[in-house]
Amino acid sequence: MTTAYLAAEDFEAELDEELRLAGVVVGQRHGRLLLSESPPVHAAWAANTWWDAERIEVRSIGDAARQLRARQRNWARYAPTLRGRAELIADKLPHVAARPLELGEVAPDAPLGSWTLLERDVVLAATDCSVPFPNGVPQFVEDRQGPPSRAYLKLWETFARLRRQPRPGERCLDLGAAPGGWTWLLARTGAEVVALDKAPLAADVAALPNVSWEQGSAFALDPATFGPVDWWCSDLIAYPDRLLELVTRWLDTGLVRNLVCTVKFQGATDHAVAARFAALPDAQLFHLDQNKHELTCAILDAGGARR
Repeated sequence: MTTAYLAAEDFEAELDEELRLAGVVVGQRHGRLLLSESPPVHAAWAANTWWDAERIEVRSIGDAARQLRARQRNWARYAPTLRGRAELIADKLPHVAARPLELGEVAPDAPLGSWTLLERDVVLAATDCSVPFPNGVPQFVEDRQGPPSRAYLKLWETFARLRRQPRPGERCLDLGAAPGGWTWLLARTGAEVVALDKAPLAADVAALPNVSWEQGSAFALDPATFGPVDWWCSDLIAYPDRLLELVTRWLDTGLVRNLVCTVKFQGATDHAVAARFAALPDAQLFHLDQNKHELTCAILDAGGARR
C-alpha cells in the first residue's frame, strides 16, 4: 500500500533527507506530495501523511466523487495539477466546513481524508491521515490585541492538533517566556503559570492573576526545587542538542506530566538530534504550519506531576 508524505511548504529538502535517512524510497513526486511503497514512517517534516493511500481508477468527474463518498464523508483535496478538474470533483463532495478555530478550540473529531488527481482518471486517496486539518494547515481567529507576540499560535496549533490543553488549576512552567506569548495562552486556559526568563514579561501578561514571573535561566533551574508540573513548555532559543539535554533531565525526574517544546535549528537541519527527540518515550515530533525552521516535540501523560 502507498504512503504519501506531503512536505511542509518550503521544507521539501528537509523531508527528502529525513525520508532518505529512514530508508524510505520515493517512487513518485506530485507537487509537494511524495509517494512511497516502502514501509511507512512518521516523518516530522511532513505537513500531513496519508496512510494506506489507494489509487482509484475513475471514469468521470461524477464517478470520482461517488467513489470517494463511498469510502467516507469528509475529504480535503490537494491539487498541484489538474486544478480545474479537481475542483469539479470537490464540488460534488459533501461540504467540509473548515471554519477558523476560535481561541481555545481544538480540531474536530470527524475523520478527514485527503485526495489528489495523479492523472485525469486516477485518484490517490487516503481515509486516514496524520493531521486533522486540510493539507496540515489550520485556520485560526487570531487575537491581535491580547498576546504580546504571534508565537502563541505555535502553542495553540499544538493544542488544537493534539486535542489537548491545560485545564483550570493545572500548573504550567513556561521556559524562556518573555515577552509572554505562550504564557498568555496558557493563562487563558485557567491554568497557573510560572514564566521563567532573564527578561521580564510584557506588562499586560505579567499582570494576569494566574501568572507569576521568575527571573533566571532555564538551564539553571533545579527540577527538584521547582517541583512537579502538569505542562512543561519551552519556546527557548537554544541549540537542539542542549535543549534535548534539558528535556531529558526534566523527564528523568518524573516531575513532568505533559511537555511541549520547540526544537529550533540554526543553519543546517540536524536530523540526528531530531531523531533523538522523536525517540523519547511517547514523543510526537512534527512540523506545525506556524513553525519556521523548527519542529515541535510533544509528550502527553509522561508520568509524575499531579493526576
